[in-house]
Amino acid sequence: MNSMNMSRDIIVDWQAQHEHLFGQHAIRLQHRLIETGLFTRESIGRLIERCPKSHLGLESVSFEGDVHKRIYGELGGASGLEAIAAIEKGSMWMNIRRVMEWAPEYNDLLNRIFTEFESRMDGFKTFKRNMGVLVSSPNAKVPYHADIQGQSLWQISGVKRVFVYPRSDIFMPSKNIEKILLRETTEDMPYRSWFDEYATTFDLKPGEMLTWPLYAPHKVENHDCLNISVTMEHWTKPIWNSYAVQYGNGVLRRTLGLKNSSTRDHGIHVYPKAAAAFLWKKAGRQIEGDVVKTRDFRISSESANGRVAIS
Repeated sequence: MNSMNMSRDIIVDWQAQHEHLFGQHAIRLQHRLIETGLFTRESIGRLIERCPKSHLGLESVSFEGDVHKRIYGELGGASGLEAIAAIEKGSMWMNIRRVMEWAPEYNDLLNRIFTEFESRMDGFKTFKRNMGVLVSSPNAKVPYHADIQGQSLWQISGVKRVFVYPRSDIFMPSKNIEKILLRETTEDMPYRSWFDEYATTFDLKPGEMLTWPLYAPHKVENHDCLNISVTMEHWTKPIWNSYAVQYGNGVLRRTLGLKNSSTRDHGIHVYPKAAAAFLWKKAGRQIEGDVVKTRDFRISSESANGRVAIS
């Protein structure tokens, strides 16, 4: 793993109370990912060039008040370093997805990190771990959204402001979570500017990571600098149970008109709802893949805004 001392922990400042807070509250911690040498500008440039086309996401988001519009792009013939230079000029996010599947050194790092977490939290066992790398423009924004698995954001360079909102039906109703799980919409959700009054905000700096509760809505705004970040996802049995219950509630709401179903992630009700979720997927009712597929622009380091339109 390059020059990093393998005997040193990735997480620098873990404390005993974090075992109880993890997954329940937003936590900011210090990390040593930068010391691995896997996230320098040159290393990310090579990673972009190695990335399978299907795993490279590129998008731009424009905002008008509380309304936003996404457009999607492609790498084209740009080199990895050219792509980073273009992103530094424009308003874009590049998501290098699932790096652990095709870059073994990143898989080794991912496993090491979760081995460290599991050794520090009694009974914490993870599966379906995922790592992605984000390269994003100065002042770029990610709209208000929620995720369906355990999430953490690790800052490598630049600074992000992360808004984490309360996990309640006011900010993220269960029916909206169901729409995400059933792929009836993207992860973006209805947002009102007054929500920000109730958010906890973090200015995430290089060498810091942030994790937050399952389904907690959040949004991200870059400071005026290029950002390189790492995202990690994981599943546990309680997270899977919650997924099955929320998914099953969505299925039962759509097929039988049931309302006010329990969302607890434990108890006997989990199993019939998991069965409903399985049957719904088996019947082919879930929309597969990304909700939006069109490509609107191509990376161009020579362009003033880092991209050219695809006609």
